[in-house]
Parts: sequence; C-alpha cells; structure tokens
Amino acid sequence: MELIWMPVLGAAIGALLRYVIPGRETHGLLLLPALGAVTTATAWVVMVVTGWSLGEPWIWTLALVAPLVTCTIAALVLARVRPARDEQRLHQLLATR
Repeated sequence: MELIWMPVLGAAIGALLRYVIPGRETHGLLLLPALGAVTTATAWVVMVVTGWSLGEPWIWTLALVAPLVTCTIAALVLARVRPARDEQRLHQLLATR
C-alpha cells in the first residue's frame, strides 16, 4: 500500500463515524473526515520521525486507530456541547434587539 493512502483512509474513517455516531446535525459535513485525515497524517509522521519502521504492523494500526479515537471524541463532545451553545448565542443575539 502506498503511503499516500493513509490520510485517505483516515478521512474515510471520519466519514464513516459521521454516520455511525448520533448527533451529526451538530457539525459540518467535512469536519470529521478532515479531522480523520489530519490525525492519521500527524500520527504517521510522528511515528516515522521517532524511528518506527514502515514494516512494523503497529505503525499502520496506530495510524488508523488515532482518527477513530479523535473523531469519536470530537463527535461526542460536539453533540453534547453545540446545542446549548447555539441556544445561548441565539438568546444573546435576540437580546440586543
């Protein structure tokens, strides 16, 4: 597998999680795929720079688990926090009239 596909796989994980985790109306369409791609690429670069061998299965596994964890946390936090913040902002905007 070429290394260029790692961020694409991270984006695919993020896109899949968008439809698996409830509360997708609280964030944009591309947020989780973009976060997954960035997380995978960052994890991959950090592991390569710290000396991990490309032949080890752990580098592949951890580079694909990282977006799974990050996107899951982001989706759950946004689903919990965003509606209350939107409501608070709406009250602020209506109070200025």
